[in-house]
Amino acid sequence: QVQLVESGGGLVQAGGSLRLSCAASLRAFSSYSMGWFRQAPGKEREFVATINLSGNTYYTDSVKGRFTISRDNAKNTVYLQMSSLKPEDTAVYYCEADLDPDSNEFVYWGQGTQVTVSS
Repeated sequence: QVQLVESGGGLVQAGGSLRLSCAASLRAFSSYSMGWFRQAPGKEREFVATINLSGNTYYTDSVKGRFTISRDNAKNTVYLQMSSLKPEDTAVYYCEADLDPDSNEFVYWGQGTQVTVSS
């Protein structure tokens, strides 16, 4: 079965940095667009960043210039480097794998990793 496992979350002070990792068991990792979403308490899950098959990246406006998404296809791993963290970045961060952006049939999610940024 497909499995995505996030790691790297934790507690940091505002202005600090964290790197999240997502290890995927996907058979054809390089065929998937990979992304990160997050969900704060009482809020909807929101898009954070994606990286497609060509290595093109996309970010939500609130994290542009602070977060960097990357992938290592040889390791079946996607990363989210987060810097200049703010308290509003506090959320559970989820890894996503999407085989086909035109459908919702082959989308997989990890269990999430908690990121807490103190004031």
